Formats: sequence, C-alpha cells, structure tokens
Amino acid sequence: MLNENAQTELTKTMSGRAVAQAGALCYRRNENGGVEILFVGSRRNGRWGIPKGHVEGGEASSAAALREAFEEAGVEGVVDTTVFGTFSYRKDTSPNWYHVAVHLLQVSRIADKFPEKHVRKTRWFPLESALREAAQPGLQMLLARITSTNI
Repeated sequence: MLNENAQTELTKTMSGRAVAQAGALCYRRNENGGVEILFVGSRRNGRWGIPKGHVEGGEASSAAALREAFEEAGVEGVVDTTVFGTFSYRKDTSPNWYHVAVHLLQVSRIADKFPEKHVRKTRWFPLESALREAAQPGLQMLLARITSTNI
C-alpha cells in the first residue's frame, strides 16, 4: 500500500507525464535594504510567476534557471547552484505535471534586449507583495522561506 504522498504523485504522473523544469527566483535589494522579487507574466494567462522552463539534456538546473531568467526577463546575475526549493504545478491546457527546481538568482543587470522582451511583462515586487501576487501556491511557500534566509 502506498502512503498518501506516493499515491498523489502516482496519480499525477498517470494522468500526464512529469516534466522537469528549472526556475530562477530573481531578487535584489532596494535603496532601503528591502528585498524585491522580479516576476514575469505568463504568456497564457498573465498571472505572475518566476522565469522557468525545461532543463535541456545534460544541463544543470542552475544553468537552466539562469538561461530562462535571461530569455524571459533579460536578467543577468549570480545564480546559486544549490536548489532553494521546489514546487509543482499543472497548466490549464495540459495533462502534465511540471516540477520546478528553484534557484536563487541575485540580479546584477537587466539587458535592454532579450528573446522574450516583447511577449512578456516583467515587474519588481516588494517581497510582501510578491507573496500575494504569486500564481502558484508552491511558489508562495518558497517566497515565505526567503524571509527566514539571509540573502
């Protein structure tokens, strides 16, 4: 007999496939020392989330997170190679479950030109607002953890 968590994961993957993704939780400090989080708008529904996408074959999740942050938001900076946390979500139009390995990325620069500049909106949120605006509950939980870390 499977425990409840294992049964839930089995049910998720039976109704669609599990897709590994990497995401960048992009942050900076404002002039008052407060933490700000950069969100990108979903192309499907406009909801706020972090830059994320598929991990290419042989690519480290931290490298994928950095690549996605640049492609979706023009962000450059220092990515932590350690996974900060994970969350899973399902797209409205897909039977698949997406499992995101999230890396912290301290932003040092935002490029003027980047691949998805004209198809995505970006916005900086104070951490407290980001907690309310995050589309996925799992992402909200990761954001709540930032308050207890020393970034």
